[in-house]
Amino acid sequence: MVKPSPQAPHATRAAHIKQVAEAAGAALRQRHPVLQHQDAIGAGILAFALVGMLASGWLYLQGTWPAWLTIVVTAMFASLTHELEHDLIHKMYFRKTPWAHNLMMGLVWLARPSTVNPWVRRELHFHHHKTSGQAVDLEERAITNGEPWGLRRLVMLGDNALSVLLRAHRAPSMLNILKRSFMAYFPLGVVFWASWHAFLAFHAVDAVAAALGSPIAWSANTLSFMHTLGAWVVVLIAPNVLRSFCLHFVSSNMHYHGDVEAGNQIEECQVLDSWLMLPFHLFCFNFGSTHAIHHFVVKEPFYIRQMTAPVAHKVMREMGVRLNDIGTFKRANRWTRAAA
Repeated sequence: MVKPSPQAPHATRAAHIKQVAEAAGAALRQRHPVLQHQDAIGAGILAFALVGMLASGWLYLQGTWPAWLTIVVTAMFASLTHELEHDLIHKMYFRKTPWAHNLMMGLVWLARPSTVNPWVRRELHFHHHKTSGQAVDLEERAITNGEPWGLRRLVMLGDNALSVLLRAHRAPSMLNILKRSFMAYFPLGVVFWASWHAFLAFHAVDAVAAALGSPIAWSANTLSFMHTLGAWVVVLIAPNVLRSFCLHFVSSNMHYHGDVEAGNQIEECQVLDSWLMLPFHLFCFNFGSTHAIHHFVVKEPFYIRQMTAPVAHKVMREMGVRLNDIGTFKRANRWTRAAA
């Protein structure tokens, strides 16, 4: 396998990265034949994640686990379902069995109801691959890629609903973008974010009223509803808010945006696996370390990327892909940086 020079055209270097990473995956499957059973592995990981989420929630409802531990553990299990959804979008599981494929799509959405309908996201994601880093890359722009840092971006990272509302005025038709966003999140995402904001608003109003010396005498029905909602917040909503924030923080900063040369895969992503990212990676399954590999080897499932990452990272570094370019935070994710 002839290695191109670092000065070779970007397409040549990208093809070499793909060749090396694919070869590493093929060798891994040859050493471990069980990896050939991709559909069964995907279904098994989904079952493991869902059982983990249900068990965590049950332990909280039984009074065995505290709320904080439930939120942390559930978010970690839910991060597996995000990786599965991404693989499903690329039809890596049950490609020839539509009912099983669609069942998995539905289940990963139920596990993460904060997200866009995965069937809708498929079109957005394919568009992302064609236009990564460009102004028309809607998927990355939706999670704040290219936005200057500040409180506004931090809020948008963790709240998909506010991310839409805080940027809708930039669209040619504000009403149209709000309508399209509503339909993309309908129904699970709409219910999820409405519930989250109702929970936050209730407790904010209650706390302010108490601080002012005029506590509100809520009705029994209201208190009963909020108690039930509070349980849902702990077992499903808060874990997904935490998971979404960490995933969007990592993804929006490992993808470059704004001045990426169209079609130049070398400039699309960096490998972001610094120890500083570990707290975020716990809730997005090491996404910053392995997702850049996907931009070169699209049809490799996430667990294979995890295992071939050392080989892939080595060749990516040699071919000019950046590793741990922390300066991206200062540049609002632009590729251009001052010469070293």
